[in-house]
Amino acid sequence: MASVPSLASSLHQRIADALSAALPEAGAADPLLRRSDRADFQANGMLALAKKLGGNPRELAGKVVETMRISASGAEPAGDLIKDVEVSGPGFLNITITDEAITKTLAARAADERLGAPLAERPGTTVIDWAQPNVAKEMHVGHLRNSVIGNSVVRLLEFTGEKVISRHHIGDWGTQFGMLIQYLIEHPHELDHKAGGEVSGEEAMSNLNRLYKASRALFDADEEFKARARRRVVDLQAGDEETLALWQRFVDESKIYFYSVFDKLDVEIRDEDIVGESGYNDMLAETCRMLEESGVAVRSEGALCVFFEDVKGPDGNPVPLIVQKSDGGFGYAATDLSAIRDRVFNLKADTLLYVVDVRQSLHFKMVFETARRAGWLTDDVKAVQLGFGTVLGKDGKPFKTREGETVRLMDLLDEAVDRAAAIVREKAQDLTEEEIAERASQVGIGAVKYADLSTSAARDYKFDLDQMVSLNGDTSVYLQYAFARIQSILRKAGEAAPVAHPELALAPAERALGLHLDQFAATVAEAAGEYAPHKLAGYLYQLASLYTAFYDQCPVLKAEDAAQVENRLFLCDLTARTLRQGMDLMGIRTPERL
Repeated sequence: MASVPSLASSLHQRIADALSAALPEAGAADPLLRRSDRADFQANGMLALAKKLGGNPRELAGKVVETMRISASGAEPAGDLIKDVEVSGPGFLNITITDEAITKTLAARAADERLGAPLAERPGTTVIDWAQPNVAKEMHVGHLRNSVIGNSVVRLLEFTGEKVISRHHIGDWGTQFGMLIQYLIEHPHELDHKAGGEVSGEEAMSNLNRLYKASRALFDADEEFKARARRRVVDLQAGDEETLALWQRFVDESKIYFYSVFDKLDVEIRDEDIVGESGYNDMLAETCRMLEESGVAVRSEGALCVFFEDVKGPDGNPVPLIVQKSDGGFGYAATDLSAIRDRVFNLKADTLLYVVDVRQSLHFKMVFETARRAGWLTDDVKAVQLGFGTVLGKDGKPFKTREGETVRLMDLLDEAVDRAAAIVREKAQDLTEEEIAERASQVGIGAVKYADLSTSAARDYKFDLDQMVSLNGDTSVYLQYAFARIQSILRKAGEAAPVAHPELALAPAERALGLHLDQFAATVAEAAGEYAPHKLAGYLYQLASLYTAFYDQCPVLKAEDAAQVENRLFLCDLTARTLRQGMDLMGIRTPERL
């Protein structure tokens, strides 16, 4: 398993060496290399350098070209990479790579199971907080993004060699449990399951829903029940055994439901990674004591608060982070700060990543700053909120049902799979009903994930199923069909095998596809480093588009001779492997036949 240097990095090195040789006084200068429509690459670094050294950029560029030509004709085998280099405009270098270099580099990528993507030299430990549903409540469309984005970021980071620990900070604590538990004590059969068989997520949720509505109605109507429910909160917080056992029943029932939704979403959640608000209860008092003793938090009107110079309310007065309320209860801040202590000191994280709605940015800014003042976040530990935008309806307003209710996540996923089934059935030539159902799930769920991941996380996006399951345009269905088409070609190839032939000249569509395939490793590194799955999505869409152009312009199985058939099959095969690996990093399946 070896990392393969990209053509761009080899070329970058070659030009940087020529710059240093032509102009020793320039030191280590950056050639500012990028892809170009005029040639394969363009280097713009001479402009900045000439400005710095007070020279003429065109003359400087000419010197660099001369140096590159001398090294190419000399003892070094520089000629196998660069076909042509010319000075253009005010001092740009336009560089064309040899066909041989493109094919040889792709062959090296194909020989590696990771497609030449390197593992991080110094991987760290990232604790990522994502997919945070609430106990005894249905998951709605708002839970979609933290699950889908979080899952992809975990996959990207693990692929680069990072040690990743997931934490699902579920809402499993709070005053509402007094009401629920008290109602269950007085109506002990409300969570009983039907005799025999496994309990479905649907049944678990309908039990919880029914119980929640009934207990809420009683709580609002009956003062005596309200008083009993409030006493039950005190018992729960004091750790009373009977109360805790009933609380655990709500958590377990909710998990049956959560897992059914995550299963449908094709997102793996492990039980040991679910550490809800309750998991930090034993740390809350100590967190408050540490903050108060160090002077980071102060008492204000009985509450324990942290103040900030730059956070003020509409009236101009400072808005504090309230760690403990004046009645002694703990706020979200105490839990979040305790979680930071646990993740830094017990889990030994050097990065804390929170996949949380962008509307909670102020809260997390205050929490992170408090943890810094307390010395829990140091220069060696960074905390990042990967804030995501809102899912909108087609009308551009927050996504709601016709009745104005929030949309149940399960309903949304079911509808996406139904839509996909219609498309798969229409296209399917030789699939059984069972295969159609399996593909429909892979296409429908993939469509939902891709629509989310192809938008930069911080932006809002419109949830439009018609657009999502379209075979044309920037959709996962387009990518899945490109992959399936390649598999079909490889099956039809018979005796012919995918073999790279560096000696062959490449057609323009082959070159364009090859140069893009070579950027896979760099794109993955960038997407992982910036927690930006949308950059990978953009790369894959362009890959499928370039493959479509190649397929239209370059006959594969009917190419001119056996060597060209093999070389084009090689390009097909590497494209398919790159699509599959890239889609996998986004948590999207690639069916072999569609």
